[in-house]
Amino acid sequence: MNNVEKGKIGEDIAVEFLKKKGATIKERNFRGIFGEIDIIAFFNTTEIVFIEVKSRSSCRYGFPAEAVGKSKQNKIRKTAEEYIIKNNLHRVSIRFDVVEIYMNDKKIRHIVNAF
Repeated sequence: MNNVEKGKIGEDIAVEFLKKKGATIKERNFRGIFGEIDIIAFFNTTEIVFIEVKSRSSCRYGFPAEAVGKSKQNKIRKTAEEYIIKNNLHRVSIRFDVVEIYMNDKKIRHIVNAF
C-alpha cells in the first residue's frame, strides 16, 4: 500500500471515528491557495474544527502528530482562514485537531486543540 492509499484509508477511518463522537462532517480535502485541510467538521453549531489526519504503520520515525510542524500548522491556519471567509463563518469558534491513525495497531488518537 502506498502513502496516498494509506492516507485515504486513514481519513476514512478518522471520519467514521469523528461521526461516532458526534461530529458533523462538512467537508473533506478542502483545497485552498495555501494548502489542504483533511477534514472540516462541526462538533456543535458554534464550533468548527479543522482536522489534520496522520496515518502511520509504525512509530519508527516518530508519532504521527510530530509530522505536523510549524510550517504545516501555518498552512492549515491560512487555509482555514480562507474557508471561513469563503463560507462567511465569522461568528463561530474554531479549533485545530490532529487525528493519529495507527494502522498496524488499529488504534486512533484524537488530539483536541493540537495547535
